[in-house]
Amino acid sequence: MTNPLYIAYHFDVSPPVPGNEILMAELGVVGFESFVETSEGLSAYIQKKNHYSSILETLQILENNEFSISYGIEEIEQVNWNAKWEANFKPIIVDGRCCIRAPFHDSAGHEFDIVIEPKMSFGTGHHETTHMMIQFMLDTDLKNKSVLDMGCGTAVLAILAEKKGSSSVEAIDIDEWCYQNSLENIRRNSCQNIRVLKGDASLLKAQAFDVIIANINRNILLNDIGVYATCLNANGFLFLSGFYKEDIPKIQVVCKHSNLSFEAQIFRNDWVALKFKKQ
Repeated sequence: MTNPLYIAYHFDVSPPVPGNEILMAELGVVGFESFVETSEGLSAYIQKKNHYSSILETLQILENNEFSISYGIEEIEQVNWNAKWEANFKPIIVDGRCCIRAPFHDSAGHEFDIVIEPKMSFGTGHHETTHMMIQFMLDTDLKNKSVLDMGCGTAVLAILAEKKGSSSVEAIDIDEWCYQNSLENIRRNSCQNIRVLKGDASLLKAQAFDVIIANINRNILLNDIGVYATCLNANGFLFLSGFYKEDIPKIQVVCKHSNLSFEAQIFRNDWVALKFKKQ
């Protein structure tokens, strides 16, 4: 019998946003090479020759009380990553207007057709938060508007902004995988007006945007909303997601102190997206 070539870790992650992204980044550092998003969280794969018993000991997220993470381990034979990828990625249609699909899916002729290959990044439209942000964007006139996509992931929202007529788009993510994947997806969709930067809100100096999209997590948002408000033009819009219904009051208090008025909200399961306007 052939010896297994891979070790698979199957993680249950709560909450999955931003837990999956953080976990994936830390696993990549210690040698895990491929990842598949699951309904429970994340499956991660590493070659058996590179695996060792204490491989998870340096993962900080496992010691973080904000996340509940458990896992199981199995040895498996050679993995067909393309087959796994195709089996786990289905086209997403948002409000009948925007299609998010992989390169191996055929176009169905929707108003906005976006081709995404997320690799180690998240933002395919499958998750509730991305889906709701797309809904807000579809209902907003972005023609000739300047847009900021914070925590861009795959850059799917930045790509939609350009397809909706934005004159300039800035996409920022702190993760190297997301930065590289965003560049690939922007080229794949033939976008010309998107600039991708690796970093966080500290990059936002003396800049102004008509629309800011931030799909990150509650703690980062609470810390950075004031920065977003400073960079938002008068009558500009701020879209926020990446948190739960019970987090709404805290978000609203910070936004009110930042001269942002509440405009609308969308719920999807336990997740929420909020829209604010700069006074």
